[in-house]
Amino acid sequence: MARIKKAQAGADTSKKVYSASFKRVIGDSVDMKKKIDSLGVSTSKTKDLLKARMAAKKQRDGGKTAAWTRKEGKNPEGGLNAKGVASYRAANPGSKLKTAVTTKPSKLKKGSKAAGRRKSFCSRMSGMKKKLTSAKTANDPNSRINKSLRKWNC
Repeated sequence: MARIKKAQAGADTSKKVYSASFKRVIGDSVDMKKKIDSLGVSTSKTKDLLKARMAAKKQRDGGKTAAWTRKEGKNPEGGLNAKGVASYRAANPGSKLKTAVTTKPSKLKKGSKAAGRRKSFCSRMSGMKKKLTSAKTANDPNSRINKSLRKWNC
C-alpha cells in the first residue's frame, strides 16, 4: 500500500521519497509527511500510522465512504446526482466533474459546450458498453451503464 523508498542521492541516503500510492493515501498533508520523517519509522510502522489516520478520518466523516460510491450519491435514472458530484470533487481536488447533460439533443445548440460534452460522453460510453461489458450487462436495461446512456439521451 504505502511504500517508502530510500533515495540514492549521493552520500545522503536518509532522504525518503514517497511513492504515488503513499501520496494518494495521506494526501498533500505536509505536516503528516514531516511527522513520519521525524519519527524515522520503518515501512510497517508507517503503514500502521496511515491506517490509524484513515480510521480517524472515516470516524470523523461518520464512518461512511464518499457519497459518489454509495447509493445516496447516485441518481436512480443513471449517473451521479449533485451530492455525488460534490463528494467526488471533495475527494479529488482539481476535478472538473459535472452533472449529466440531460437536455434533449434537439434542444441543444449545435457546437455548444453542452452538445460537445454530450457527444463525447455518448461516444466514449457506447464504446465501453461494447468492449468492456458482458452481454448480460449490455442487454440489462437496469445496468448503470444503460441508465447513464439513457439519461444523457445517447
